[in-house]
Amino acid sequence: MMRLLFTFLIASFSMSLSAQESIYNYTVQNIDGEEVSMETFKGKKILLVNVASKCGYTPQYEELQKLYDKYSEKDFVVVAFPANNFMKQEPGSNSEIKAFCTEEYGVTFPVMSKISVKGDDQAPIYTWLTSKEMNGVADSKVKWNFQKYCIDAEGNLVTSFAPSVSPMDKTITDWIEE
Repeated sequence: MMRLLFTFLIASFSMSLSAQESIYNYTVQNIDGEEVSMETFKGKKILLVNVASKCGYTPQYEELQKLYDKYSEKDFVVVAFPANNFMKQEPGSNSEIKAFCTEEYGVTFPVMSKISVKGDDQAPIYTWLTSKEMNGVADSKVKWNFQKYCIDAEGNLVTSFAPSVSPMDKTITDWIEE
């Protein structure tokens, strides 16, 4: 009886592991419309952030760039996803967003094409980020612009941070440095 129970538990555990996906399973478009496999970032820690150019948190672009400058040589990358889900604070086209990011904040980290981070038209990568069934870690809701998701070097979700948390917050820099 114990052997049967043990076999059942091992099989259940294995099935739950295989149901989880990696962020590397996803392909997105960059701000120029070119396809980018998330596998491009394999082996790097990723801070994935939904951004907007007309938000109270928009100055975080400057901190995101500082973080990227400081840690990009240490297998770390910031990946930004513009989204217009919150009070229409990202109304621009991809070309307008790109110009804003580079001219106003000197952004050099990867910025992807504008997507939806919630609702019926939620982008698949954000469905993965917000679904425990898919990411194996936690269910979450994107609460506002500049919510941050930490992905480890193996493509697994680690944790997320509220929009109000500075990209240079010690908890984020400690995670990058560990």
